[in-house]
Amino acid sequence: MKLNELINKSSRSKKRLGRGIGSSKGKTSGRGHKGQKSRSGVAIKSFEGGQMPLYRRLPKRGFKRVKNERIALINLSRIQDIVNKKKIPLSTKINLPNLQKSNLINHKYKKLKLLGSGDIKEKFDFEVNFISKSAKEKIEKSGGKVTLIK
Repeated sequence: MKLNELINKSSRSKKRLGRGIGSSKGKTSGRGHKGQKSRSGVAIKSFEGGQMPLYRRLPKRGFKRVKNERIALINLSRIQDIVNKKKIPLSTKINLPNLQKSNLINHKYKKLKLLGSGDIKEKFDFEVNFISKSAKEKIEKSGGKVTLIK
């Protein structure tokens, strides 16, 4: 075997399209007659030959609620830290507008929920939309009051 006798298999010539009827790929060049797919430069997007397309095979995910309420969650431990750092005076009622004025809660929230993680030592009046049972018990134990807003 010599170098000039080696055959390169990858350089096989492709079938030459549209070179007469005798070439077996002449006239319509295997594209059939007329129609969108017979024209050059046309590809039907997401068409997979009649197979169910990928975008229809995959499940839909997620749901955007029409009534999208933005509820701020805050723990009793965080309120105790705020009081310790003297960001809110003891005399004020703790509610969403007061927390937003002192830049402790973002202004995008429309409602406030109080959670019971941590302890509270001072007596406070809370004005919230929602409250957990443990938070309510801890506030009432310390001598505070909770008002629910609807």
